[in-house]
Amino acid sequence: MQITKLSAKSILPLTCSRSGSCCFGKAVQLNPWELMRLSREKKMTPRVFRNLYCEFGSIRLRFDGTADNKGQKACSQYDTKTGCSVHLGRPLACRLYPLGRHLQFDKATYMFEGKTFPCLTDCAEVLELPKLSVGAYLKGQAAAEFEEAQDAYLDVMQNIANIAFELLLDSGLAASGDTKTVALWRILGAESPEMLALRIGQEWIDCLMIPEITDASENLIIFTKKHNELLLLKAQKQFGSIQTLQELHEAAVLLLAVALYLSRGLGADTKGISEHWIATAKSHGAKESEVK
Repeated sequence: MQITKLSAKSILPLTCSRSGSCCFGKAVQLNPWELMRLSREKKMTPRVFRNLYCEFGSIRLRFDGTADNKGQKACSQYDTKTGCSVHLGRPLACRLYPLGRHLQFDKATYMFEGKTFPCLTDCAEVLELPKLSVGAYLKGQAAAEFEEAQDAYLDVMQNIANIAFELLLDSGLAASGDTKTVALWRILGAESPEMLALRIGQEWIDCLMIPEITDASENLIIFTKKHNELLLLKAQKQFGSIQTLQELHEAAVLLLAVALYLSRGLGADTKGISEHWIATAKSHGAKESEVK
């Protein structure tokens, strides 16, 4: 499959419809900020929204609505009469569609798959619209805050993983000759979101995806900062006094699973991230054995 990379100045016939083909048969991942924003548009709590409209624990919108003429199910937020029912709170994936976003060294690039721009074939009305630069399109979609949220949660993900590194490398676990922890990290990188959700459990999913932050929900920077603090505090309370090697192993596996579960919600390359973390751990003395 061909991947076409775009700069912010690239000129393409871009648009976003409240009721386009992008509302059918897609996979829309969610981070905690996006889940909160969606719930606010729906005038319900994040927990209620999650329970009604999300799958894999919390990290993906359900697509279980009316099917289109291709047999693709609509997003759970799609209304057959009015289109997207949460348009103002729609997540970054919807704002970017049909573009993908790649972040490297704090620089974002945009792309789409294939030789033909998807909207040209799926939405006939696009042909009648003026062409926009990618930069102008993103500005029109009010994507900046949602991109900032995505990047902030990449930092949160790394902070959680850092605790797993400390438990493995700074506690004496790796020095003890442990080989199971890194081997399980490798398995985590390839696990489905359903399995990761089962592994980390409902308590961690709730803390990760529906944090109890009510006084800062209007401010992205404060929200993500407080959420990061809540997660680190939970990790400290749960694992701060553990002593045995087995407890250290279990904690290092659980926290890396939490970080990778969040990476799934961010639409990141979970396996690639896992492989990078494994290589880093091994470069600092950790060892790996085959898990049977």
